[in-house]
Amino acid sequence: MRAESAAVDGIGPVTFTVLTPTFNRAHTLERVYRSLCRQSCDDFEWLVVDDGSTDDTRALLERLQTRAPFAIRYLWQRNQHKKAAFNNGVAHARGEWIVAIDSDDELADGALKKMGAIWSEIAPADQPRYAGITGLCVRPDGRVIGDRFPKDVMDATSIDIHLRYHVHGEKFGCLRTAVLRQFPFREDVSGFVSEDAVWNAIARAGYLTRWVNEVFRVYYDSPDALVHGGVTASNATGLWLAAYDKVENNIEWFRFQPVSFMAAAARYTRFSLEMRHFASPRPEGAHLRHALSKSLVVVMAPAGAVLYLRDRLAERSHRNQHGGIT
Repeated sequence: MRAESAAVDGIGPVTFTVLTPTFNRAHTLERVYRSLCRQSCDDFEWLVVDDGSTDDTRALLERLQTRAPFAIRYLWQRNQHKKAAFNNGVAHARGEWIVAIDSDDELADGALKKMGAIWSEIAPADQPRYAGITGLCVRPDGRVIGDRFPKDVMDATSIDIHLRYHVHGEKFGCLRTAVLRQFPFREDVSGFVSEDAVWNAIARAGYLTRWVNEVFRVYYDSPDALVHGGVTASNATGLWLAAYDKVENNIEWFRFQPVSFMAAAARYTRFSLEMRHFASPRPEGAHLRHALSKSLVVVMAPAGAVLYLRDRLAERSHRNQHGGIT
């Protein structure tokens, strides 16, 4: 098996590219593989983008390729970040649709076939208006994560589903490859960048999503997920960008959830101070332009400063407990 784009020789177009960015997850990747073997649709490829792993990820994929009933492609890149691996995968995808599943999760049985059937229910003349299909996630014990959708089938943008209809929690589905190629993750920011930045940009461009109360993914908690850690130099800028995006770019939805926008305005100041603490440069072009956005940030700045001080106290306490090691 060869690395980079040479690994795609002999593989033609497919309906779905199941895309898995990964870094040192050889111990969980076979879980994804087994779930793909259980799919009732065989019109897909599994594209694994290795973000510079130092474990036996490559050897594992080589072994799986010899017995897989579907095409497996492996792309290696120097270690950058999950967002860069995702962009790389989208660029090399052979599928009309991207199904991006993490390297420690499972695709629900029959998920691909269900997605294809749901897409076929949308009139061909209307399909160009849609970015994708999104359903539910469950935990390994079958419990649904977050909210179900108000109706079993809904057509709305991703911003509307969260801010107008108040649907929250982990969701999962497929997105058209052609749409994703128009909205890549920004790679000029080192470290974490929220996925919402991409989904919100797609929504603001007017693309709809079909939301369905169907389970497409089994989600496993990861011990190295962002929620298990604090604010660091590697995520402060990305967290600030997420707050900025909501306060500035989504401000027209303020009337639906004013409290959540006030909280985002507080986070804007909190993470701005964190960026200053870590000497992280502010991303180019990210400025507040709307009067309401500016007013919210000013009003909520004291709350943001308090949150920042709490972060510093937590960091100091952590240092003291671990003998100065952070």
